[in-house]
Amino acid sequence: MDTNNNLIELLKKYEQELLRDWIKEQLAAISLHDNLLTEFELRQDATDFHNAFQLAIQGGGLLDIREPPWEKTLRLLDNITKSRTRLGFTPTETARFIFSIKQPLFTLIQKEFGSDVKILGAELWAATVLLDKLGLYTAEAYIKTREEVIRRQQDEMLELSTPVVRVWDKILALPLIGTLDSIRTQVVMETLLLEIVRTESSVAIIDITGVPTVDTLVAQHLMKTVSAARLMGAECIICGIRPQIAQSMVQLGVTFADITTRATLADAIRYAFIQTGIKVARVSRQV
Repeated sequence: MDTNNNLIELLKKYEQELLRDWIKEQLAAISLHDNLLTEFELRQDATDFHNAFQLAIQGGGLLDIREPPWEKTLRLLDNITKSRTRLGFTPTETARFIFSIKQPLFTLIQKEFGSDVKILGAELWAATVLLDKLGLYTAEAYIKTREEVIRRQQDEMLELSTPVVRVWDKILALPLIGTLDSIRTQVVMETLLLEIVRTESSVAIIDITGVPTVDTLVAQHLMKTVSAARLMGAECIICGIRPQIAQSMVQLGVTFADITTRATLADAIRYAFIQTGIKVARVSRQV
């Protein structure tokens, strides 16, 4: 009894029937996403997988889907999973691409080998194990894709959360909101240094009004940013230290040593104007 050959012959013999019933199962399962995935695309995915699936069994058997003959099938599953994940499909909906083939395939196995209980049992078990492996692979591919999407979104959010504003000629302001950690500090530093070079600025104001707490670690991150800016020839001013944060810093023994600090952003801008020789005069409006 050759389970491989039996399954291959069955896939060839009932190809159209299997595809028809499998696609029907999928259409019933993804009805909520008919605006994202067309029936034509679904049929194309199913047909491509069926062909690759059949060749993989013929060349690599049913035991190990990591063998070279399964490479095309797994690559196809990767592409299908990535596409559906990015369209917003859930893990269950994505994995159903594989698991929905079970019922129509088992029905055909029953139809073909139902008269021999021994062969029937072997074929059903082999198909179950194989499809479960492919289903788990799809789940892993989904998780990997979601992690990539989340990582990219985090990078984009980091960039958006560190805007460098040009206040005046040679004066930059960097308003910080949220907690500073090592990764974000690196983004802040790179963004600030690039803007210092691009605008040839000599003063950079770091506004920490939106930073919830300033402990020793946060202070170290700020010091690194200030030191890097100084190496680029820009003086840094830290502003926005709220009274409660100032008290906490004193209790922790956290200091900014020789770094210029100001209570508010307005004070920091005023100081920056003085440092760069800019004079601002109030002009009375004439009615």
